[in-house]
Amino acid sequence: MKAAVKRTRVLALGSGITVLGVLRTLSKANADVFTLPDIDRFTRRSRWYKRSPNAWTGLKPDTLAQSLEGLPVPTVLMPCSDMWVRTVAALPLQVRNRYPSSIAPLGALDLLVDKARFGAALDRLELPHPTTRLLRSAEDLDVVADAALENSFLKPVHSQQFFARFGVKAFRIADRSNALDRLRECDAAGFQMMLQEYIPGPPTNHYFIDGFIDRSGIVRAIFARRRLRMSPPDFGNSTMQISVPVSDTGDASATLRTLLADIDYRGIFSAEFKRDPRDGAFNLIEVNARPWWYIEFAARCGVNVAEMAVRDALGEPVETISGYSVGRRCVFPYYDLDAVRAERSAGRLGLLGWARSWLGAYQPVFRWSDPLPAVGEVAALIGGRFRRVGKHRGRR
Repeated sequence: MKAAVKRTRVLALGSGITVLGVLRTLSKANADVFTLPDIDRFTRRSRWYKRSPNAWTGLKPDTLAQSLEGLPVPTVLMPCSDMWVRTVAALPLQVRNRYPSSIAPLGALDLLVDKARFGAALDRLELPHPTTRLLRSAEDLDVVADAALENSFLKPVHSQQFFARFGVKAFRIADRSNALDRLRECDAAGFQMMLQEYIPGPPTNHYFIDGFIDRSGIVRAIFARRRLRMSPPDFGNSTMQISVPVSDTGDASATLRTLLADIDYRGIFSAEFKRDPRDGAFNLIEVNARPWWYIEFAARCGVNVAEMAVRDALGEPVETISGYSVGRRCVFPYYDLDAVRAERSAGRLGLLGWARSWLGAYQPVFRWSDPLPAVGEVAALIGGRFRRVGKHRGRR
């Protein structure tokens, strides 16, 4: 009789669509994925959701090492946000030996999360990226010419908290007065800001290169996708995208490999580039050092980086993925509706084109084999709509 294959335990740290994608991508990888008990409601509806046996409601990063005690060894840690990936990287060595993970060194993570240090590294390596200036005070704008200012935007040094606060990744600038007002607003909210050159072009000029690097520094997977629509315009998130050949991304892959090799990177990555229509250069915008919203889309195209990260964390061999499905689309319907309205208002998209773009596209929440998260999300959206209508009527 063949011996039973031992199942792997994985603790996913985080919440939202990213964790839902991790649950699903590891569902066929002989892994039991546990999550924190205070995870979002729609992820708890997944058929693969498993609550951690520890009473961890309200778990804080500074208590993670203590909270891990009592979990079976080994339990692979899968951090799914900037905060959690940094927390895991900072764990004492003896804890990380018992609860392994496949993530980058702490110094590399800090460099990628801190956009000021990130820009400085790109300057040092002479890699293509938008011109960026760190703003320590409003006076730093005095040396910037009006023409340069109006062709730039304000973005935070740390982006995840900024997006949670303002709902966008950056602010466009109308003029100097507007820039000063925005800068004061961000400063009052506790965000250090940068001034970055705006590279012109539509959402379709944005490309992403996702993948995985193992503990030996070998790039084991590369997955390229192109943004088709986004919301909010300019500084939002992808709402419609398509998988493309790596060859469509010019020298972007070489740029990314140079940076990641320089900082001794390990683990899952997702990098954003924007092609400049003026010279064709693929400018590196940012690199996420963790699973991202559309990690399941990559897996459904044939690149399961979550499974690779688990194998690498356990010291097992990781096979190189040399190909994936090209031309597959992924849409986030709720957010894409706003993008569609903008495209239709601009005369760039008709009803038939919209319908065709959705037909056959994957979705990050709805899945026939795991429908309840989408049912819960729709119910929450409808409930929120009725509550807003009720409040509006109550003010009459």
